[in-house]
Amino acid sequence: MSSSENIEKRSIADLVSENYILAGVLHYFGISFFEYEKNSLEEVCAKFKVNPSQVISELENWAIKKDPTSDELYLHPIEVLVGYLKKKHRFFVRQELPFLSSMVNGIVGVGSFESLLADMRLMFPLFVDDFIHHIHEEEATLFNRIVFLQDIEQHKVPLNDAIDVFKLSPVSNMATEHEGHDDEMEGIRKLTSNYQLPPNSPISVKILYHELQRFERELIIHAKIENELLFPKAEELEKEVKRKLLARIKSN
Repeated sequence: MSSSENIEKRSIADLVSENYILAGVLHYFGISFFEYEKNSLEEVCAKFKVNPSQVISELENWAIKKDPTSDELYLHPIEVLVGYLKKKHRFFVRQELPFLSSMVNGIVGVGSFESLLADMRLMFPLFVDDFIHHIHEEEATLFNRIVFLQDIEQHKVPLNDAIDVFKLSPVSNMATEHEGHDDEMEGIRKLTSNYQLPPNSPISVKILYHELQRFERELIIHAKIENELLFPKAEELEKEVKRKLLARIKSN
C-alpha cells in the first residue's frame, strides 16, 4: 500500500483491491467492506469511531502472522499440539466463519452472481453447522481421549477406572472416521467452479472467492496436521498407556 497519509483518503474498494487482507481486518473492527466500497477509509473509520492508524497497524500485524510449520509442531509434546488445534478451532469459529458468512449474506447488487449467491446462502449455513459439529465432536472425543490417556499415564486415574481404556474404540478407528471429513468444502468448490472468476468480476465477489479458497487451504493444512501428527502421537500414547496398564495389572 501507499503511505499512511494517502491510505486514509483512498476508497475502501481501492484499498481492498490492492490488499485483500484489509477486508478481514475491517470485519475484525465490525466493518463490512462491501457496504462501504465507495467511502474512504477515513470516512468509514469516523462512522465506526475507529482510529485509521489502528486499522493500518492491525493490517500490518496480520500481514506478518505465521502459523508454526508441521516440523515445528512435531517437536512439541502432544498437549501443545492439542492446544494449538483448539486455538485454531476458536479462530475458525469466532473470526473466519463469521467473516465468510457476512459476505455470503451481505453481498448484493452483483449482477450475474446474484443467483449463485442465493444458492450459497442456502448451502453455506449447512456447511457451517456441519463444520462446527465436527469441531465439537473432535474435541469431545479425540481431545478428551488424549487427556484421559495422559491422566492414566501420570497415575491420576485409579486403576479400576483406567482399565476402561481397553473397552473404548481405539484411536486408530477415530483416525479412519476423521479422514471422511477431509473434504468438507466440496459442495462450495463445485458451486463456485473451483473459485474461477472472470477478471472483470466485482471486487466483493473476488474477495469472497479468495477468502473461501484461503479458508479451504487452511482446512487442508489443519486436517493434515491432525492426520499426520496428532493421530500418530495419540496412537503411540495409547499403545504406551495400555502397555504400562497391562504391566501394572500383572504385578497386582
